[in-house]
Amino acid sequence: MAALVVEGVAKRFGALTALEDVNLHVDRGEVLGLLGDNGAGKSTLVKIICGFHRPDRGRILVDGVPVALRGVDHARSLGIDTVYQDLALVNELSVYHNMFLNRERRLGPLLHNRLMRRLAEEHLRDMGVDIPDVTVEAAKLSGGQRQAVAVARSVYSDARILLLDEPLAAMGAKEATIILDLVADLKARGDVAIVIIAHNYAQALQVCDRVNILQQGRITFDRPAAETSVTELTDLMVPSHRDRRRLA
Repeated sequence: MAALVVEGVAKRFGALTALEDVNLHVDRGEVLGLLGDNGAGKSTLVKIICGFHRPDRGRILVDGVPVALRGVDHARSLGIDTVYQDLALVNELSVYHNMFLNRERRLGPLLHNRLMRRLAEEHLRDMGVDIPDVTVEAAKLSGGQRQAVAVARSVYSDARILLLDEPLAAMGAKEATIILDLVADLKARGDVAIVIIAHNYAQALQVCDRVNILQQGRITFDRPAAETSVTELTDLMVPSHRDRRRLA
């Protein structure tokens, strides 16, 4: 049974059709790459899955059960969480305070900082995330470390359906490796379903089990990553990009 199923989802914003009859599924322990040009509807689809938007039509199933998401908090209570590339952490807070943001541990009326530090260190270490000092401000972390901490926070809060919105954007090869390795480790655990929005086809094929392409609000391609290539994906996307430029 799939961890997440999207069936016939449609969404309009006034005269603009953002999504039309979108069908998508991802199993636990599977990493699904979601590719598409800017404006194809990827962010809208993620916002529907995480409860930020409500679809005009269609339904979402979590572990085979239809759910009518009432908001982001409701989605999180069902184990659905999103890590956004630019909004992952609060710069002024320490790593361990970010790990427990909005669910701080307390000792009476005071923050139990010692406990949160210890738990953050243990969880990051268990996930293979190398943060030498969890007391440093998030602003001092590299891009890859920031994303890794944000992903680790979601998993620590029992996320079982994880949506990663462009986690590798603007990262160099070394930084991207941190996230790719973390996703591979999560896949090996087998209990988290992951959807990655990506623009870099080579990176997507490196870590994803299956690839979907979203074009003009519809899923037009669904194939195991092992059965496609960067060349094929590029050939599929170039006509769409040319059509968009012609219409612009």
